[in-house]
Amino acid sequence: MPINVPIILTWLRIAMIPLVVGLFYLPDSWMSVPTRDTLAAWAFIIAALTDWFDGWLARRWNQTSAFGAFLDPVADKLMVCAALIVLLDLSRVDAFISLIIIGREITISALREWMAKIGASASVAVHRLGKFKTAAQMVAIPCLLYNQPVYGVSTKLLGDVLIVVAAVLTVWSMLYYLQRAWPAIREKAL
Repeated sequence: MPINVPIILTWLRIAMIPLVVGLFYLPDSWMSVPTRDTLAAWAFIIAALTDWFDGWLARRWNQTSAFGAFLDPVADKLMVCAALIVLLDLSRVDAFISLIIIGREITISALREWMAKIGASASVAVHRLGKFKTAAQMVAIPCLLYNQPVYGVSTKLLGDVLIVVAAVLTVWSMLYYLQRAWPAIREKAL
């Protein structure tokens, strides 16, 4: 396993997951709910920024690796799924939305693994639909974690709208990846 700054940032993102989740299990006497929500939202934002930054550094410093390419999306999926479960527990996101997003992540991960095994991973390479879906999630989730108005703007409403947009893009991108993979699936499965 190569050790470089981009991979360390990815591991840091994974290590921040228990921090975000753990904040919601602290006794209320330790900190106020608004403080807890603010810290959790900022921790998620910092983790999300490392996702962009580690990829940028890996490309800029020519430190891309197969392990980094594997670990980066795993870190993203763990971070998003953990946050969705916390938001579900707080009744800030609908169970159906959470199931759509988490189910898609599992499905596409399995699809990519299988396509790699049959030598057809290029057909399920990251597409801009997936990038838009990720962007919508990475803005919606901290809005829902924060759950307080900012300059009179409801972050809850913004988060609710964006998480629905993310769910729609989730289904759309999943259908896109499945459609792209279908010829190879049909050829190898028969």
